[in-house]
Amino acid sequence: MKVEKLAVGEMQANCYLVWDEQSKEAVVIDPGGDPDTIIDAISRNSLKVIHIINTHGHVDHVEANDLIRQKTGATLLIHSADVSLLQDLELNLSQALGKGKNFLPPTKALEDKDKLKLKGLDLEVLHTPGHTPGSICLYGDKSLFSGDTLFASGVGRTDLPGGNFRQLKDSLEHKILKLSDEVVVYPGHGPNTTIGKERRDNPFLGN
Repeated sequence: MKVEKLAVGEMQANCYLVWDEQSKEAVVIDPGGDPDTIIDAISRNSLKVIHIINTHGHVDHVEANDLIRQKTGATLLIHSADVSLLQDLELNLSQALGKGKNFLPPTKALEDKDKLKLKGLDLEVLHTPGHTPGSICLYGDKSLFSGDTLFASGVGRTDLPGGNFRQLKDSLEHKILKLSDEVVVYPGHGPNTTIGKERRDNPFLGN
């Protein structure tokens, strides 16, 4: 599995291109802005994008959805509990950020434990509510794409519409911390980390 990280949009959210090196089949995770930068990276790596996946429905993770979808013909996937955020200016935070945007509905809604299978690349959907009701992480090949659920030394905010700190703690305890220490975490903002490092050092993961 190959991964390229692009910090995009005003909030510098992490967009990930993830692909199998042999087949070149790929997913785009969280295209949160700068569509030309994302398209350039897709072209430079000669990728065939099969899916666009949103880890949640906030504008800084979905803003380039429609343009990337148009350019690649990929299917758009988001958890069922966050589908409504794409067309709700308040819930997707675009109104608060002065953008006032809504977005096309997904091709398909995801659920917990769904498996996304490409040639040479498998990802499992982990439903991790807390930051939003439909927040997900994607797990495969000892890698976790954690969206805004888990950051290096931090966790996602729960003071935004639909946030719930108790749910977030449950998601971390019952889904994320069940993974092995060597799993590499690719978060929605900031630097990469590992499950082991966060288990030891993250102040939000204490008992």
